[in-house]
Amino acid sequence: MLIALYLIFMWVTTEATMGIMQRVFYFHFPAAIASFWAVFVGGIASIQYLRTRDSRYDDLAVAANESVMVFEAINILLGSIWGRRAWGIWWTWDARLTSALLLFLIYFAYVTLRHAAPVEQRGMIGAVICIFGMADVPVIYMANRLFRTQHPAPVLAGGENSGMETDMFVTLMVATVAMLMLWWCVVRVRRRLESSARRQEALSREIYSRIGYLTL
Repeated sequence: MLIALYLIFMWVTTEATMGIMQRVFYFHFPAAIASFWAVFVGGIASIQYLRTRDSRYDDLAVAANESVMVFEAINILLGSIWGRRAWGIWWTWDARLTSALLLFLIYFAYVTLRHAAPVEQRGMIGAVICIFGMADVPVIYMANRLFRTQHPAPVLAGGENSGMETDMFVTLMVATVAMLMLWWCVVRVRRRLESSARRQEALSREIYSRIGYLTL
């Protein structure tokens, strides 16, 4: 992360049109990529939990799916700040922005419903919601290819007119790797917390059951 910050603020060339504000891109894009990884890791873990009923998969699913909200919020917030400078508005209901907001709301629903659902149904409900999340990611990615949007044409893998200067590309890749490493650290910590909470919940049920048995 320190290397990425050095490259972003000290090394990379300042973009000619938008100036220093363009450096938001080196946080905005990696946060979006991290949220996409989180969607698929959480979704696959949810499906594996349904298949095996192994609580370790459910712990990973919770950690990854909750992180989608965090990194998608960073993506949307920074995108709005950049959009204010580039487009003159904080928000517009174009296809990419709307589908990105939808992704955030899907995982907000995931967190809300998981806390409200009975313990034995949490995994199934979560897996169903994850399917919608995974379906939304390709829509976000392809939005500025399939629809007319405020977003510019893709600068990566966008055809013969796309591309970046070498120093910008290097900075973007380092920033993306740094963001993914940060994301994985967050997921690991959250997964351990969920595992501890699961064990605590199981011990509490056992204690209450024994108290009830002794009372009887």
